[in-house]
Amino acid sequence: MNFEVTFNTKWSDFDPNRHMRHTAYNDYAAEVRVRYFQEHGLSINEFAKLNIGPILFKEETSFLKEIHIGENITVKMELEGVSKGIERWRFKHQIFNQKGVLSAEIKVYGAWIDLYKRRLTTPPAEFVKILEDLPKTENFKEIPLKSEK
Repeated sequence: MNFEVTFNTKWSDFDPNRHMRHTAYNDYAAEVRVRYFQEHGLSINEFAKLNIGPILFKEETSFLKEIHIGENITVKMELEGVSKGIERWRFKHQIFNQKGVLSAEIKVYGAWIDLYKRRLTTPPAEFVKILEDLPKTENFKEIPLKSEK
């Protein structure tokens, strides 16, 4: 089962050329990640209680087709990779225009940070099931950690 969210875009998402500004794509991808975790019991408040949060190492966006002012979009999220202990992860987002045409792909690579120690950390066991439930990409791969090489 896919995880996707459809959004009504707003005028502030668009630039003077009347197409979606580049950073709006990434904002919608981030919103989908937040909604996924929230729907699986990890709201912002739960993250705060656990003293843990996501941290991004790399965000790569490929723009394929314009999204014009007034169009609504659908953002699909899949897991492209994860380490054995769920310490590192890679999400792939696909953004479709109102006609269902793939308009952008965003790949995000990150990890979990202990918000008190300000160091990378291994997440609690409940994170494993949450990430296992996320649909995988066709080219899903385990992410090796340096200590495992």
